[in-house]
Amino acid sequence: MSNLPASLPEWLALLETRHSKEIDMGLERVASVKNRLGLQFSCPVIMVGGTNGKGSTCAMLEAVYLQAGYRVGLYSKPHFLDFNERARINGENVDDASLIKAFTAVENARESTSLTYFEFTTLAICQLLAEAPLDVVILEVGLGGRLDAVNVIDADVAIVTSVDIDHTDYLGDTREKIGFEKAGIFRPGKAAICSDPVPPQSLIDHANAIGADLWLFGRDFNYAGDKQQWNFGGRTQRRNSLGYPSLRGANQLLNASGVLAALEVLRNELPVGAQEVRTGLVMVELPGRFQVMPGRPAVVLDVAHNPHAAATLSQNLDNMGFHAYTYAVFGSMLDKDIDGVIAQLKDKVDHWYVTGLPLPRAATAAQLKQKLLDAGVLSDPEKTIVAFESPEAAYAEAISKAGENDRIVVFGSFLTVAGAMRARRTALH
Repeated sequence: MSNLPASLPEWLALLETRHSKEIDMGLERVASVKNRLGLQFSCPVIMVGGTNGKGSTCAMLEAVYLQAGYRVGLYSKPHFLDFNERARINGENVDDASLIKAFTAVENARESTSLTYFEFTTLAICQLLAEAPLDVVILEVGLGGRLDAVNVIDADVAIVTSVDIDHTDYLGDTREKIGFEKAGIFRPGKAAICSDPVPPQSLIDHANAIGADLWLFGRDFNYAGDKQQWNFGGRTQRRNSLGYPSLRGANQLLNASGVLAALEVLRNELPVGAQEVRTGLVMVELPGRFQVMPGRPAVVLDVAHNPHAAATLSQNLDNMGFHAYTYAVFGSMLDKDIDGVIAQLKDKVDHWYVTGLPLPRAATAAQLKQKLLDAGVLSDPEKTIVAFESPEAAYAEAISKAGENDRIVVFGSFLTVAGAMRARRTALH
């Protein structure tokens, strides 16, 4: 096919406009193109789904396997500043040329099949990783699991991190319905790990019905710890005197336990020593997950965009020590449980800087302001709400107003955090 885009930005612009729907559930189209591509992996594949904790789990898996000297491929999403963040080989983002080559391969195999942006880019990145000489591949699921494009791949180990209410338009409005969707990444005879301490019965039932090897937190693996260190116990493997993961926050030991269960499943193919686990967990980095930036005022970046994640953020803010005032830069998609998010954080914030986001399905600043008013935020005369057009503008204003003993917390969406990151990058140059 001639006149294909020559640059990565041109490719992405084309893919964003080509398919009529942003999200188009179902795997038939993706599977047909996958088969024409001849896409298959020659190394173990670990797939990670769940409501919250997917990114942290993928980052820890990557860090530990890299420490152990393995060649690691990672597909994660969404990205903050550059599309290349979605595809990593050996801890480095892949270059434009590799992505363009993979996009071209998918385009040629696609024939007349229409693919969404997400489906097309998923196939391209999987193809890129399948062709690289790798020892292990880690794939992060997008929305749900059962009908997510990533699920055309059969994983050797599937991890569901947590199940909570999110994306109700597509996945259902109860944990039982959502749990069934998340469990769709499980495969017969393969390890199915769930690090949610209270998994929905639907997830357990589905795993049992298909004959997956179900690993449940509290039954098949567990952790215990004090303030200094923690221990992991699996079915046949114990790991003691572990340092806490460098990712801050209350749920990270649950995520880390799921990671160590996966290491145990693959211990024969990919053995990992105790020191490599310790170092990997301490070295792991992940932008935008309770990420506290250096300097003052304190700046916290967190992609929390549902009540479950907002509750964790609230708890983490409590553990930070004293700050005179807290400024929030808050932008959200309209289909989120915005009231539920506000309920978790309204007592932690003094000054709300609400912002629109550059997507049609985002809430406007005016809509967010109204929800804060409805939640009674201004019943305290000391509190304020100010509306902004963009997260960059809201962040710049917060930086200009906050004193060095204050803190700024940026949350509500990947796009909110990305806007603050862009503002910081611009300020540095």
